[in-house]
Amino acid sequence: MKIRRNDTVLVIIGRDRGKRGKVHRVYPQEDRVVVEGVNIVKRHTKPRGTARQGGIVEREGPIHLSNVMFVCAKCDRPTRVGFRLLEDGKKVRYCRRCQETVD
Repeated sequence: MKIRRNDTVLVIIGRDRGKRGKVHRVYPQEDRVVVEGVNIVKRHTKPRGTARQGGIVEREGPIHLSNVMFVCAKCDRPTRVGFRLLEDGKKVRYCRRCQETVD
């Protein structure tokens, strides 16, 4: 996967377009990610004993990978992610804009 947990991404399509956030969770089978502060949905929950109170809870919903773009930490701009092999044979991600390694 080109986007991993704790990466900063920019939403490029949808009602939250232009927002930046940190990736909390990645669902590789569905090609979706959960981004902090993006795609807020309301869930109606039942009370579960004394542990959790019932009511309406706002939380982040998953968003498709094609709707987000990786933000490079070095150049602080949205960019595409590429892969390259290092001399020791390790495969790493790199920023296609500034050519710096991400990992």
